[in-house]
Amino acid sequence: MIYYKQICLFLTVESALAKYKGIHPGLILDRELTKRKLKKGPFARMLSEYPQILNDITKGRRGFTPALSLKVDKALGFEEGTMLLLQTYYEIKREKEKHRADIHPDLSVLRNALFWDTDINKIDWHQQYRAVIERVFQRGNELERNGIINFYGPEKIRSVIGEQDINSNIPIMPHLKIK
Repeated sequence: MIYYKQICLFLTVESALAKYKGIHPGLILDRELTKRKLKKGPFARMLSEYPQILNDITKGRRGFTPALSLKVDKALGFEEGTMLLLQTYYEIKREKEKHRADIHPDLSVLRNALFWDTDINKIDWHQQYRAVIERVFQRGNELERNGIINFYGPEKIRSVIGEQDINSNIPIMPHLKIK
């Protein structure tokens, strides 16, 4: 019976935190302090912490430690471990983003001129997939289009360019009529 209650409590906390997953817990703390009309300096002193530490956390420059998390949770009436759990979700998101940044299409088949306005090594290939697909299918050659098809897959390509043949060019300005 006790085990069942612990699982129910965990699921309740999980569902309550779901909308905050991946957000730095310092930003959530800052919002909570603002909502409660608490100033950071006095709040930090109440916790027996340096105000600079709390300020760095609310600015996203520093993370929560387990000890500080427990203090903040208790002071704000949160479930024990809330801030530390949010910190964990944030760090997991950052690691996924680092890993995802290492995954990119075969850059040897893409001409630098295709991405003339940006550094090709700094493109977030997953977040900016729409712009990448549109540009390659508007201005790229067959080798570049095939490289992008191999990377994203035909279904994702079709979701961006529509029902057109994925082996053809997309007109650059389809709304303009050629005279």
